[in-house]
Amino acid sequence: MNCRFCKNHVTQEFADLVNSPPSNSYINKEQLNEPETFYPLKVLVCEKCFLVQVDEYYKSSEIFNSDYAYFSSFSTSWLAHAKRYVDMMMERFKFNAQSLVVEIASNDGYLLQYFKQHGVPVLGVEPTANTAAAAKKNHDINSIIEFFGKKLADTMVANHQQADLLLGNNVLAHVPDIMDFVGGMKKVLKPQGIITLEFPHLYQLVLNNQFDTIYHEHFSYLSFTTVSQIFEANGLQMFDVEEVPTHGGSLRIFAKHQNDNSKAISENVAALLKKEANAGMTSLNYYKNFQPKIEKIKNDLLEFLIAQKRAGKKVAAYGAAAKGNTLLNYCGVKKDLIEFVVDANPAKQHKFMPASHIPIVTEQAIKDSKPDYILILPWNIKDEIVKQLSYVNGWGAKFVVPIPGVEVLN
Repeated sequence: MNCRFCKNHVTQEFADLVNSPPSNSYINKEQLNEPETFYPLKVLVCEKCFLVQVDEYYKSSEIFNSDYAYFSSFSTSWLAHAKRYVDMMMERFKFNAQSLVVEIASNDGYLLQYFKQHGVPVLGVEPTANTAAAAKKNHDINSIIEFFGKKLADTMVANHQQADLLLGNNVLAHVPDIMDFVGGMKKVLKPQGIITLEFPHLYQLVLNNQFDTIYHEHFSYLSFTTVSQIFEANGLQMFDVEEVPTHGGSLRIFAKHQNDNSKAISENVAALLKKEANAGMTSLNYYKNFQPKIEKIKNDLLEFLIAQKRAGKKVAAYGAAAKGNTLLNYCGVKKDLIEFVVDANPAKQHKFMPASHIPIVTEQAIKDSKPDYILILPWNIKDEIVKQLSYVNGWGAKFVVPIPGVEVLN
């Protein structure tokens, strides 16, 4: 394959998770006896620009369809994170009733609702019709129901929809044509406008063995160094960056037009570039030693689950997250080792995890069956889940996290 950024021919392997169904392709009872389609899940790294990327085996238009199952508002910690971001941006940049905030991948209005509460006009761009409908119904937020890129950007400019703030959380990794996406952002951004994006930091993925964040929705795995180069190639410049704890360790970047001299370049930019260079992220050797770490977690998790099965213990899981599907399918875990998965999202309940066919149920199942262990699949919000399920201490149940290594929590 050719690199999505520099077009160099890419052959160097970063991680090989063999194959898997799409991570959000939950199935209903009638589909249990039907064939499932598996796609290769091999990740490569460009030897020239160090963009880590998966080939587009499964088209984004098929992933983000009208029945998309992920609704951002079901995580209270994510809502709190969004509100803190909005409050910070209002304080720092003084947006007002004459501003326009545009969010790409606005989902169910989880974030734009807080700008709206400040009296700032907002607009969502969201390709999944069901989440956009929820934004309208719950928060009266209008959305453009399309994929974002240069073509849509031209339409938005013609409709006077240029942004004072253009933001996107956990979307940059999801776009198959990253140059078209960033090029579109430049078009939509007002001359002195601001871009902020949040995305999982490749540095943390490698440091903490977060291989389960690899799935077909994620076409790219991003360092600040490579993203800076992609933005520069599109006439945009980083002027600040923050490391934030969400999704196991993410970056929040701040960008502007290259010819916008109204914003000083923070020392954070050079500091993070140096941190990545010192870690070896600008050397190919950095990317060659990840596979053995993945295989160790697989072996450790299987040994734990088989030991509990032999001891007659019950194991359940919490959170039918995409990362959970990657973990279970790579490790070959089925419903003989994990009885059920609890999820708070009604769109997932009463369905089954792809490939593993583990049933997805409501929280009542934990209270009824009283499992001995609860495997937390979305480990990035483990504190929220442990607090929510604290009542399981009443019968001595213990929580288990698989990343960065298999651990039974005290």
